Amino acid sequence: MGDVIKLLPDSVINQIAAGEVIQRPASAVKELLENAVDSGATKIKLIIKDSGKTLIRVIDNGCGMSDTDARLCFDKHATSKISTAEDIFSILTKGFRGEALASIAAISSVELKTRKPENEVGCHVEIEYSKFIKQEPCQCEAGTSISVRNLFFNVPARKIFLKSDTVEFRHIMEEFHRIALAHPELEFTFFNEEEKLFHLIPGNLKQRIMALFGSNYDSKTVPVAEKTDLVNISGFIGKPEYARKTRGEQYFFVNRRFIKNNYLHHALQTAYIELLSKDSYPSYFVFFDIKPSKIDVNIHPTKTEIKFENESFIYAILKSSIKRALGQYNVIAPMDFDQEGAFPISPVKSGTVLKQPTIQLNPDYNPFAEETKGLQRVGLSLNRDTETLQVNNPSLLRRETPVLEEVLLQEEKKHFNWHQNWNKEYMVVSYLDKLLLINQRLAWEKIFFEEGLESLEKSKHMPFQKELFPQTIQFSASDAVIVLEIINELKCLGFEINDFGKQTFIIYGVPVGIDSGSVQNLIEGIIENYKYNQSKDIKNPRNLIIAKSYASRMAASHLKLLSLEERESLLERLFLCQNPGLASDSKKVYVEVTPENLDKLF
Repeated sequence: MGDVIKLLPDSVINQIAAGEVIQRPASAVKELLENAVDSGATKIKLIIKDSGKTLIRVIDNGCGMSDTDARLCFDKHATSKISTAEDIFSILTKGFRGEALASIAAISSVELKTRKPENEVGCHVEIEYSKFIKQEPCQCEAGTSISVRNLFFNVPARKIFLKSDTVEFRHIMEEFHRIALAHPELEFTFFNEEEKLFHLIPGNLKQRIMALFGSNYDSKTVPVAEKTDLVNISGFIGKPEYARKTRGEQYFFVNRRFIKNNYLHHALQTAYIELLSKDSYPSYFVFFDIKPSKIDVNIHPTKTEIKFENESFIYAILKSSIKRALGQYNVIAPMDFDQEGAFPISPVKSGTVLKQPTIQLNPDYNPFAEETKGLQRVGLSLNRDTETLQVNNPSLLRRETPVLEEVLLQEEKKHFNWHQNWNKEYMVVSYLDKLLLINQRLAWEKIFFEEGLESLEKSKHMPFQKELFPQTIQFSASDAVIVLEIINELKCLGFEINDFGKQTFIIYGVPVGIDSGSVQNLIEGIIENYKYNQSKDIKNPRNLIIAKSYASRMAASHLKLLSLEERESLLERLFLCQNPGLASDSKKVYVEVTPENLDKLF
């Protein structure tokens, strides 16, 4: 048997490396934008077509390259950033391994035009799928212009795994946001299909946040700042009242490099304990300035994951700095023992005549009469809330108050009705010789899923209630792309919604039974569930994913203690569904308790 081990050709090596570095068009956008930032550019322009599949072009006014560098930059591990392994632990630039351009050139057709400011003539290089085509002098602006065409054309197996144009464009938008946020001092322009989406002028971080996500972020965020010997923390965090149902604007940057870190996210989320509900997420734009020797950025090909030398200390510093920022700007009341029990006293103006305080008495006051009136008021208030009262203790009936006894006796009679609330989550229904324990949330989810899916498949609009005054809502750029993608489906589900431009939408009507004040939270919840299901349910059709997202958020908005009529209506709608006992995710909607299986519990 002969030798079986052999060296791979460079073209194959580059394609394998490209699979690690360039996962989708957004990955190429990230690498090219980072190269432009590292070149010292002050103006960077991004142009894409067909969500980056047909064209990605990045133009900058940076330092440019010589003829030799223009050819050498496409070779594997050719870099100007490091010379030894030790240099990795002092790196402050975005890229340093010299693999981005080689990986991109292995799976696309690349055209490079570059000129150093001191040169009169630039250099033009063309490479197709790792094959060098030509290099010649050219006239071009100072800086670099690089065009990437037909990404993954020579790797069809990789191309079929790309998502729709809308999804891929959303990923590109996210990468653009990350680079633009990390460098507010630079000018960025973003063109999609020859339409200018963004023109960001240099400014500070707050101005850049407002330019990307809307001017209302001026009042939605508070600054955070903390300086220690280990790390400096700065940026902005969202106020709790503006927390959203989606995880959109959440950014960590270490030495201006975007990172993902669940441990640090947990620290920040913990600082908001008791300020947010479980399904709400605060916005944050947090920057860490730390010595490069204290971190390792070389653990992941895309460099979005970083190892910290003292991660637990940074966790504690971040958590305390977030709490300090929330308290300092009166988002939560700070505890000041010096002011405990103190009363605000306005200064007395000079010359003011002080009067002795007097006490006014009501000679007709009868405390016994007032007690009787107060007792009657208690009885009246209980009568208003009879649906929420539950009688589990017969001794409560032996009260000396006639009014209260009357109310409780009425509730005792209702206790023997067919339906009974247990709490907001569960209902108990007597049916012949069975008891049905119904999960109200899953019951609503089942109902809304089937109703929504039917409307989507038949392209018919569900009933909606008109808004007295149309309301305007605004989303982040990435979420606005999703709304545009599913706007027709939203209309089928009962949302009368129209695009108003610049990430803004007008709501003319909402699904029946929905409070108009919660419509933005509802749509944001649908977006969040849609993104999650889209990433998980690769084989599921679009209508199924949207119906799941809609049903989940609508069910959450309907959880409450139901009246007798509402319970009967819920059961009637549930048992009109196909297979009412199973929710869309195959969980049980209700369980049956019979005398036989009840005996087993004893």
